[in-house]
Amino acid sequence: MTGAREHEYHAVAFVENFPLREMSAEIVGGAMPVPVSGRPLHDLRRPLGEGEVFYFSFGAIVFRDVAPEGREAEIARLGRNRPLQSAADETVRVRVSPEAPLGVNDGCLTVDTLTEGRSRIIALTVAQSAAAEYYERIVDEMFGRTAEWVDGLEKRGTVEMSVRPLHRFIGHAVGIRSEVITVLHLLDKPDETWDDPSMDAIYDDLRDEFDLVDRHDALEHKLKNVQESLELILDVARDRRLFLLEASIVVLIVIEIVLSLVRPH
Repeated sequence: MTGAREHEYHAVAFVENFPLREMSAEIVGGAMPVPVSGRPLHDLRRPLGEGEVFYFSFGAIVFRDVAPEGREAEIARLGRNRPLQSAADETVRVRVSPEAPLGVNDGCLTVDTLTEGRSRIIALTVAQSAAAEYYERIVDEMFGRTAEWVDGLEKRGTVEMSVRPLHRFIGHAVGIRSEVITVLHLLDKPDETWDDPSMDAIYDDLRDEFDLVDRHDALEHKLKNVQESLELILDVARDRRLFLLEASIVVLIVIEIVLSLVRPH
């Protein structure tokens, strides 16, 4: 196609989140303006070779037109001062062609022009997809652990006395749910979609391509089931502890009565 050019966006999601306010000077290689006080810094971008790199605070980096060795070098550079453990990756191709209609076909997004705003939206969406894959693995593991507890309750009719592991696990589930909502904030469209009418369609097409809405709903459903199951198990554990406490009180009362009867007056 005449005048067409392809770009590649490659996202890498990490286990760790990025404190971008603290990392900003390190990322851009020098001092940079401090963001408005009290407002979190969600993302940064900088050129790298013939391409560019996007850094997102939820722990994802997106490379546009950066070769694998360049990506590895940048990740290694950021990993000098902190441990970085990659968890998932995602790639999307973008074809720029003034003659072609806007849309996604065979995994390739076609646009008439690639502005800075559009590039950021593409990077954000592919980063969300990579992050979603990471959270899907975590939630599946949590779902499996919860199933083991439920299976034990079904077989034994009771649960372990200690509720501290359940409390920790419920806290972990609530924390993951909050992170998923924060990372995949699908109801809040980026500001760029208001400045560029075509960007709204691009954003929707990319979300559909990566099934972000359905994946978000599935994660929400699983996390809700995990939380409800754990709360039920926690109630059973508390009932068992309460029963044993009441039984202990009854035993102590009986012992006291028996001692009062056998004690010489």
